[in-house]
Amino acid sequence: MRSMRTPLLFSALVVASCGLVYELVAGTLASYLLGDSVTQFSTIIGAYLFAMGIGSWLSRYIDGSLVDNFVRVEIVLGLIGGFSAAILFLVFGEVSHFRVALYSLVGLIGVMVGLEIPLLLRILQNEYALADLVARVLAADYVGALIASLLFPLLLVPRLGLIRTSFLFGLLNVAVAWVLLLRPSQEPRTALRFAGRHRLSACAAMVLLVGGFAYADDIMAVSEEGQYPGQAVFSKSTPYQRIVVTREADDI
Repeated sequence: MRSMRTPLLFSALVVASCGLVYELVAGTLASYLLGDSVTQFSTIIGAYLFAMGIGSWLSRYIDGSLVDNFVRVEIVLGLIGGFSAAILFLVFGEVSHFRVALYSLVGLIGVMVGLEIPLLLRILQNEYALADLVARVLAADYVGALIASLLFPLLLVPRLGLIRTSFLFGLLNVAVAWVLLLRPSQEPRTALRFAGRHRLSACAAMVLLVGGFAYADDIMAVSEEGQYPGQAVFSKSTPYQRIVVTREADDI
């Protein structure tokens, strides 16, 4: 198990970054589409944290191989979180109750994120004294959150946009699963029981996420066609807003 200590502690940093980015993506996207950024960020952060609490509480019912379950969570979360921005942009112009879709997706992601740290603590519980374990895992978690909070407005949104950012961090969640799949423990308590299935699932998830990342511009173009009348002739994302200029047939 000693060989898994460093990968698992590093996983805490990565999953914290991913979880915060999904939250920021949802808040920023809602601000773009619904306006009133204070209300959007406040309600999304509250709903997200509440869902994380539910996920942490539900983790008590997860039995069996903890590493297997942690890998499953990372793959599923990578897919849901990675596709979250694309899904929300696409459904905005198609559904009459967008907030239901928004908060449902935020809640689902929050529950999955809430499962991660309790599972990591349980996997590592016999490797460190309790005080040392909590200090290490939570320190990695908070550092990951700081990194994400700085990268998101300064680099990710201006350079990649919301859709590519969510796909990128979905890939990071799946990469965490791959780290554990490539370094399985020989101890029965932490051994992977379904490594072959997990590898197949992780490969499929990465193919889907890479495809989404590559076609992010097309996804955005399709979503904007449904949101605005006429043809979009210019669009740009900034840390504060999404600007779209359209032209209709009778425009000069």
